[in-house]
Amino acid sequence: SWHLGMMPGMAYGSASLMLSRGMEPWTFKWSKKDSEYTKPAAECKKIEYPKADGVYTFEILDNLIRSGVNHEHDQPAHLKVKPEKSKVPLEVSLAVYDGPEGRFCPAKVYEYVPDEQGKPKLQINAQNCVHCKCCSIKTPQEYINWTVPEGSGGPQYSTM
Repeated sequence: SWHLGMMPGMAYGSASLMLSRGMEPWTFKWSKKDSEYTKPAAECKKIEYPKADGVYTFEILDNLIRSGVNHEHDQPAHLKVKPEKSKVPLEVSLAVYDGPEGRFCPAKVYEYVPDEQGKPKLQINAQNCVHCKCCSIKTPQEYINWTVPEGSGGPQYSTM
């Protein structure tokens, strides 16, 4: 229903919850994968975000502390680039889309940093992951393999 716009989507969602309690016997089909809706950077206006003020807005890593995220230092990484798509981060994601994973990830897991020769490389900070799984569906060509971490690793939301 959201492909028709915000108001029809909200109206349908409200009616669905009130009349059928969200248990309607049908589903809407999307024509493409979520990652295919991402526009190339050349088609978008660059957004300059204001600096965090520490009152109403905060740095990502300061907010990360509130999630209680915890991964054991010696556990295997649960976020990996799929071997068959190893070239996608630099040749597609960074080159065409300007590295969107660095912006849509709420925990600053993905960063493009310079290697020894000064060329960019993808650095995955899996220890910051809050398990939203956005990276597994939104990265160009879905190049991230997200697996469940071992033990009780991940966010420890105390109010849930």
